[in-house]
Amino acid sequence: MTARPATLDTKTPLIEYPTLALAIAIYGGFGLVTYFHDSLPWPLLLLLGAYLVAWHSSLQHEVVHGHPTAFPLINRLLVLPNLWLIVPFGVYRDTHLEHHRDDLLTDPLEDPESYYVTAERWREIGPLGRGLLLFNNTLAGRLLVGPFLVTFGCLRSLLGALLELNWRTLASWGANGFGAALVLFWVTQAAGLALWEYLLFFIYPGLSLTLLRSFAEHRAATNPGGRTATLKAEAPLALLFLNNNLHSVHHAMPGLPWYRIPAAWRAMRPEESEAAGESFDGYREIAARYFLKPKEHPLHPSERRDGFLAKTIGRSLDHGS
Repeated sequence: MTARPATLDTKTPLIEYPTLALAIAIYGGFGLVTYFHDSLPWPLLLLLGAYLVAWHSSLQHEVVHGHPTAFPLINRLLVLPNLWLIVPFGVYRDTHLEHHRDDLLTDPLEDPESYYVTAERWREIGPLGRGLLLFNNTLAGRLLVGPFLVTFGCLRSLLGALLELNWRTLASWGANGFGAALVLFWVTQAAGLALWEYLLFFIYPGLSLTLLRSFAEHRAATNPGGRTATLKAEAPLALLFLNNNLHSVHHAMPGLPWYRIPAAWRAMRPEESEAAGESFDGYREIAARYFLKPKEHPLHPSERRDGFLAKTIGRSLDHGS
């Protein structure tokens, strides 16, 4: 996607009331669903719990990009209660802003949100690790094992921060501990949910839904404009992801609030070029094409020069399909 149209107004108000209303809906819904969980059949509890946790992660994404007010402290306090417990907001903020360096997007060493690995890493992890990464690049794998890998990555980040005495990261974990404690007090003491129930019906499926959004967002491409995809989505998912499924718009204008992204997408569509990223008609198309087939090989294209590795990739993909 090319630069924004000159006629597109990108100014945002001092206070974004739609996003504040969204926060009220998320926390209000979370309070009601957890408090009345005994009255809900477990499939409905799972659906609502997953949606609310993933919705809260979308709210965190808005805060990372400076919404919904011009006051960073207020924005930070808005997402202090961490519904998914394990991903410190400060760590997520720092890594996500690094991810927005579009010239380095998808680079396995420079993009902290890249799902690609280097040739050296591919050799190191062995057959089991390679199989796990290939499975994680299927939609089924991303939904089933993706939350485990995210959790493992967070704990590894914490261990690294402890060993290196990285005070910035440790401070993020400390703040996260306080926010998580608030959530757990409400969930286990006020609402009476067992911790295993909260993990099973809220956190794990909530992470899965969040990973559904990011599954097809990026791919390696020579042109930076071709590295970011656009996915159309039905209303429940578009609202859940706060229109971030129109991901090419978000990367073109990362400061644009969620409720203005569709208008920006409509304005920018005529300016899309052949170098633009992938486009999908919706998540049904993603599921039909990649549910059990890897969308891409985990090895970054720039690393695929070794003849042995090329043969390994071919065999792995043939097996995965």
